[in-house]
Amino acid sequence: MRIKSIFALLMTFIFLQGCATDNEPNSAEEVNGQASQEQTESNNHSELEIQDREEEEQAGEMHEEEEETQSAASSQDEGKEVEKQYQINENTWTVDPISDANPKVALLTIDDAPDAHALKMAQTLKKLDVKAIFFVNGHLINSPEKENVIKEIYDLGFAIGNHTYGHNNLKDLTEEEQKHEIVKVNDMVEEITGERPRFFRAPFGSNTDYSKKVAAEENMTIMNWTYGYDWEQEYQTKEAIADIMVNSPYLNNGANLLMHDRQWTMEAMEDIVTGLQAKGYTIADPEAIK
Repeated sequence: MRIKSIFALLMTFIFLQGCATDNEPNSAEEVNGQASQEQTESNNHSELEIQDREEEEQAGEMHEEEEETQSAASSQDEGKEVEKQYQINENTWTVDPISDANPKVALLTIDDAPDAHALKMAQTLKKLDVKAIFFVNGHLINSPEKENVIKEIYDLGFAIGNHTYGHNNLKDLTEEEQKHEIVKVNDMVEEITGERPRFFRAPFGSNTDYSKKVAAEENMTIMNWTYGYDWEQEYQTKEAIADIMVNSPYLNNGANLLMHDRQWTMEAMEDIVTGLQAKGYTIADPEAIK
């Protein structure tokens, strides 16, 4: 009985050893297979990462090329100079055609910006798709907020003109004071917009020989006006100023309209523009003035 038990144990041991030996190759193959699969997956993952990076780089390059193209087109548009078709008649202050340009135009100008209503006026004009010159007084540009107003008006596409720093009668000032009044405003406007004013309007239309000389040195066109009314009390309502600006006896070809940064003029601005257009006038583009 004891011998049988020993024999049975021996046979069991031999059988188990055989099983262990038979299983080892399969286990190694499984390990190798798993390792190979993991390596393949790793390689595939690396290839996908490289492909993704290449696609991202290509997309980035295409985006940069598009931005460069758009930037170049924008720069070309900005660099395009409007043909000079008009000039200011220094005897009548009208906007006269240089050759065969349309003579039936009216120029809009707004003085004393940026007081309180200039930006709203500019927004109204922008909505109506017409141009104007905003003549600024340096002493009114007295805060970052007012500087921003000038920049916004400029960015809306409007010309910024020089109306002196303190709005003093130039005939009452020394030559040194006159130069300061004029050049200081140009410096301020250039600091805000990057461009110096092209147009100069003396307070009260009171030019001097010396102020004309300074304006010429600054490459500015001197510009008075043909008519304006909004400082007179009887025209300080929306209805009154709109009516007189459209029906003035001085409204003729090339009329140079003087307005101010005032509430009643702001309220009447759309009626003034549409009224002029209804009479067949085209609103002049200051950029087309020599």
